[in-house]
Amino acid sequence: MKALDELTFDNRFARLGDAFSTHVLPEPLDEPRLVVASNAAMALLDLDPAVAETPVFAELFSGHTLWAEAEPRAMVYSGHQFGGYTPQLGDGRGLLLGEVYNAAGEHWDLHLKGAGMTPYSRMGDGRAVLRSSIREFLASEALHALGIPSSRALCVIGSSTPVWREKQERGAMVLRLAPSHVRFGHFEYFYYTKKPEQQAELAEHVLNLHYPECREQPEPYLAMFREIVERNAEMIAKWQAYGFCHGVMNTDNMSILGITFDFGPFAFLDDFDAHFICNHSDHEGRYSFSNQVPIGQWNLSALAQALTPFISVDALKEALGLYLPLYQAHYLDLMRRRLGLTTAEDEDQKLVEQLLKLMQNSGVDYTLFFRRLGDEPAALAVAKLRDDFVDLAGFDAWAGLYKARIERDGDYSEEQRRVRMHAVNPLYILRNYLAQNAIAAAESGDYSEVRRLHEVLSKPFEEQAGMEQYAQRPPDWGKHLEISCSS
Repeated sequence: MKALDELTFDNRFARLGDAFSTHVLPEPLDEPRLVVASNAAMALLDLDPAVAETPVFAELFSGHTLWAEAEPRAMVYSGHQFGGYTPQLGDGRGLLLGEVYNAAGEHWDLHLKGAGMTPYSRMGDGRAVLRSSIREFLASEALHALGIPSSRALCVIGSSTPVWREKQERGAMVLRLAPSHVRFGHFEYFYYTKKPEQQAELAEHVLNLHYPECREQPEPYLAMFREIVERNAEMIAKWQAYGFCHGVMNTDNMSILGITFDFGPFAFLDDFDAHFICNHSDHEGRYSFSNQVPIGQWNLSALAQALTPFISVDALKEALGLYLPLYQAHYLDLMRRRLGLTTAEDEDQKLVEQLLKLMQNSGVDYTLFFRRLGDEPAALAVAKLRDDFVDLAGFDAWAGLYKARIERDGDYSEEQRRVRMHAVNPLYILRNYLAQNAIAAAESGDYSEVRRLHEVLSKPFEEQAGMEQYAQRPPDWGKHLEISCSS
């Protein structure tokens, strides 16, 4: 394991130059203190977890100290926000401190969010507050534990620095990790500003560093775009299967690697609601839960437009045509597994759709239903779950189809079925009310609840002794929390 001063930097994005990013130093926070750190994320950098408790750790990730090899840069990009194009966005409060590679040869961006003003702050103060930093930390690590591609979070550093939002709050910084922080909006920026040389340089950078296998194809850029389409189809299939709502699927929030990125007003479904809107600023429901699938395709189309200098329109359209079939295949495969099925039948999609319709009309808890469905033999499980539904006749009809489907599925024991279902159906998810309880405690100076919740969510599929309160349906007040982009 390494100490903090033993990290090995290789700042590849910074070497692209000033057309792509601007050198900016972080603005230090006052009285920095560790709120929470992820041992699993620290392991990606080969760091000894014990260094998180040292004073230099808080100083590094609150802007007071920098490694000599760090080259903090604010990246420039643009993007479509709620369907409208914004010509210049960029890292308004984030800094790419540098790229570090570990003993396995993996490169990780160190990206400090809440580090102060940059040339792209757009009248903002460049700060992040404690609540949003905690939410991003918890979401990043919780999604990863669920098997959903995501950026990672190393730590949250709190402070006494006052920050004004709707009220006065305390500033914080979150250090997030990803193999790249390049977004769809990077390509859009150079396309719409008519800078073909820089756009080609960016495309080569992404291709060489993140999609090198595409170099072996006759049309490397087209192969890369197809891979981006597939990664996004799979990522969004996992969002939908696990009830995750991103909330702000602007193209500047879409990673070129197909990982969940830039957490804002996200939420997991409590009661199943296909039309759920987690962002209270999304008045038209553009980014509602059910719209995430078509918006994913819309965003990929926006990226395709920016790639027309490299790829023919016909080839791009053909690649985009892969998105929905790939999404449907990934989604149905995961939903079969969530239902305990090991084989495929033509009627499985209808079985899933009928269940979701029944859940929608009855306000059934999405996560707990699937968990309890695997707790016991199918006939006993559906009998116990029946009381959660309003349309009893409808549920009985579905339950009959499900039990028959399980009987046809294969020759295995009930214990094997239970183990298999529990491996894909979490007991613990990051419900908004749990995050709010942890945030309220942290804002009063008690970080124990944030750390406890992080530990619980790091093992979402395992029943953990003494943690029953994290596996309950939310109280009524916890189902209707409004989350905004403000942080």
